[in-house]
Amino acid sequence: MDLQKSDRPQDTAPRVSELRASDADRDRIADILRDALAEGRLTADEHAERVEGVLAAKTVGELEVFIRDLPVAHQHRAAPAFAAAPNRPTVGAIPADPDDNVVAVFSSAVRKGRWRAGRRIHAYAIFGSVEIDLSEALFEYQQVAIKTFSFCGSVEIRVPENVSLRGMGGGVLGSFEADNLDSTDPNAPVVYVDGWAVLGSVEARPKRGKLVADILDRVQHKVDKSLRKHLDR
Repeated sequence: MDLQKSDRPQDTAPRVSELRASDADRDRIADILRDALAEGRLTADEHAERVEGVLAAKTVGELEVFIRDLPVAHQHRAAPAFAAAPNRPTVGAIPADPDDNVVAVFSSAVRKGRWRAGRRIHAYAIFGSVEIDLSEALFEYQQVAIKTFSFCGSVEIRVPENVSLRGMGGGVLGSFEADNLDSTDPNAPVVYVDGWAVLGSVEARPKRGKLVADILDRVQHKVDKSLRKHLDR
C-alpha cells in the first residue's frame, strides 16, 4: 500500500503565469502600455481598455496577455542591478533646520493629502498624537528626514509603497517601530525616520495599495495628454 502511494505523481509547483500578481507587476505592465501609447502602437481607447484589464488582473499570466502583441514582450533584457537605499542620508543633503514642524501637545496634529514634503520634518507628540501621511505628498527632494519625539503620545508615519524607508531610533519604556522598505526604482525618494519614544510610540509603515493609485494618476495624465494632442490637430 505504501509503495502504491509513493508511485503517485506529486503535486507540482504552480507555473509563473499562475502566480498571483503583485502591485509591482501591475506597475511594470502599466509602464509598458504607457510607452506603447507614446510610441503610437496603441490608440488612447486601446490603452485605456488594457489598463482597466491590468488593474483587474489576478495572476501574472493574465497581465502578460495585455502586452503579448508588443515588441517589448519578446525582448530579453537583463534586469537592472538592484541597489538598496543607504541607511543614512547623504552628508549635506538634509538641512539642520526643519522645513515643517508638526507639534501636538495635549492635542492632535495631522499632515495628509496633497502637500509638499520638505527635506526635514520635525514631529513632536507630548500627551498627544501626530499623523504624517506621505502617501499622496509631492516629493520635491529624493531624501526626506523626519525627526520624531514622542512623550506619552504617538507619532504615526505612512509612506507610499514605491519609496524606500529607513528607521533609526529607539524607545524608553515606549516603542519605536519602522519598516525597512526598498524601492525597485533607484531614483525613488528615501524617507529616513529617527528619534525617540518615551512612554509613547513612533511607528513608520508603508500605506498599502497606493502604488495602484499612482498607476491611475500616471495613466490618466498620459491619456489626457494624448487626447489633447489629437484635438489640437
